[in-house]
Amino acid sequence: MIDYLTENWLEVLGTVVGVVYLWLELKANIYMWIAGIVMPAISIFVYYDAGLYADFAINVYYLIAAFYGFAVWTMRDRNASARRKELSITHTPTTMYVVLLLTFLAAFVVIGVVLERYTDSNVPWWDSFTTALSIVGMWMLARKWIEQWWTWVAVDAVCFGLYIYKGIFFYSALYGLYTVIAVYGFFKWKTLMAEQCDED
Repeated sequence: MIDYLTENWLEVLGTVVGVVYLWLELKANIYMWIAGIVMPAISIFVYYDAGLYADFAINVYYLIAAFYGFAVWTMRDRNASARRKELSITHTPTTMYVVLLLTFLAAFVVIGVVLERYTDSNVPWWDSFTTALSIVGMWMLARKWIEQWWTWVAVDAVCFGLYIYKGIFFYSALYGLYTVIAVYGFFKWKTLMAEQCDED
């Protein structure tokens, strides 16, 4: 065990930062975006070493999205009261579902084809699935749409099994925890959203 921890210290560090990120996300705390910058920077190395090239690439997107998310969350919601400084939790606009679905499908096909044809990945389509859905989920999170939690349930559950298969055991445990917490997160944000309505 000590040898594994020593050889995989980046994975262990990324797992710790990931737990902090999750705790802050549950609270809808803006500082989650700081952890959201650190974790991808670590994960880039872990995923590349494991041959999960789409997961490697998505972490570049996560870095950019973390800066975007921080900026969006600090913008004052025009529909909120003067007391509220951050963006409010809301439902995903109905008109956005088609856009989100088409974005997911396009990313899934393109990433899957690239991984299958141009890399030595032995899990190109599973890697593509989690990456494409993460693109959509991260954008929903940046907009603070409550349904983003259901995209993470799907991503995290698949990653849990995928990372066991690839031998990334600390990240697998982290994503197993993420799967359970993502369900709880939806209901936690639902409560926070109701509290926002009472304040306005």
